[in-house]
Amino acid sequence: MVLVYTDKITNRIKYTFNLFLGELLKVRFDITCDKDLFGNYDGVKFSYSRLPVGNELYFQSVDLLLERGIANYKFTFGEHEGLPVFFLVNHKQSALPFDPFAAGFYLVSRYEEYLPYRKDEHGRFSATESIAYQKNFLQKPMVNIWALTVGKLLKQKFEGFEFPGTTYTFVPTIDIDAAWAYLHKGFARTLGGLVSDILNLDFHEFSNRLKVTTGMVQDPFETYQFQLEIHRKYNLHPIYFILFANYGQNDKNIPVRNRKFQTLIKLLADYADVGIHPSYNSNSSFIRLKDEVSRLSKVLNREVTKSRQHFLKLQLPVTYRNLTNLDITDDFTMGFAAQPGFRAGICTSFNFFDLDMDAEAALRVHPFALMDGTLCDYMNVKASEAMKHISPLVREIKAVGGTFISLWHNESLSDDKRWFGWRQVYQKMIEEALP
Repeated sequence: MVLVYTDKITNRIKYTFNLFLGELLKVRFDITCDKDLFGNYDGVKFSYSRLPVGNELYFQSVDLLLERGIANYKFTFGEHEGLPVFFLVNHKQSALPFDPFAAGFYLVSRYEEYLPYRKDEHGRFSATESIAYQKNFLQKPMVNIWALTVGKLLKQKFEGFEFPGTTYTFVPTIDIDAAWAYLHKGFARTLGGLVSDILNLDFHEFSNRLKVTTGMVQDPFETYQFQLEIHRKYNLHPIYFILFANYGQNDKNIPVRNRKFQTLIKLLADYADVGIHPSYNSNSSFIRLKDEVSRLSKVLNREVTKSRQHFLKLQLPVTYRNLTNLDITDDFTMGFAAQPGFRAGICTSFNFFDLDMDAEAALRVHPFALMDGTLCDYMNVKASEAMKHISPLVREIKAVGGTFISLWHNESLSDDKRWFGWRQVYQKMIEEALP
């Protein structure tokens, strides 16, 4: 067991050391502020405080984990082992020139998202607002790296100490924003689409829509058989997130009462986990969110416990509080729309810490590293160049024993229009991401 001495035991202290030691290093630990108990302990130990107790392994602390409330920190950045670090310390006995625990908590708690920031067109916290992007470490799982650094220092100090750490895993996830491109949308929407095609002189689209709706060709978004086959081939268990909402400007899936749509959802649930994809409009309406979760639960005939926000609309802490109030236990929204990488600086799931409440919440956050639309739409990456962006992320995650969560859509597997060639990218990504 590892014993940690600290000047004061706070909720932030307990949360952070459980994350670093319990969850990432997988070792048993205890925390004390009793100097005599710490001094007499002859096992693996270190101190985390303003000043060392003696000549022990010592990490100098800053004030962040001892505080409550939120302050606007002005960081001075340094470098350690070729990577940027912050919350710098200067005690000559400190094992590191920065406070890894405070820095890790700052990233994982999404502290900066509680501060004033410039929102994007959808009211989101943008990648460019984050210190990870600004200091060029967004593509590095810094919290995992720092935890392993702590583990290695303990191993060097204490002969025989071993830490199991986490094991690399791969979880493919697929969002269904539009189950079909043309089918099952209802007479009014179908007719409106045909009229719009004519008015826009888009006769190619008119022809495609007509051929699909009359049964001459398959709907391009109906890629479910391919998904089933490829996931079975590689023995993968995907997670689907279904937009199951009333029609809106940014919520344009199939009508929720459509039987074909409901049958599809049940078929997907036969071989995969299915969660809710809360609508764009539900982000500002708890009643709408509750209705969507309830409807999907009735179709599945089981509780819905997983979610990912449509458009990745995440307002902390309100979004996560709303989810926990509906007994959602696992959320997969933590990532940026416009940049790949690690929004929370970590590639392992973690419990959400509500800074306003100063408490750990009953919600597990599963960060994703990559979205198809990030590469294709935001970064204008061609399918032939996609693996140059995907492979480095996979290598980073494998190196720290993290979890690679990919975010794809049924339509991006269509090999149609702007998605031509991306079905092959998906297969290449899977082959690279396998353990």
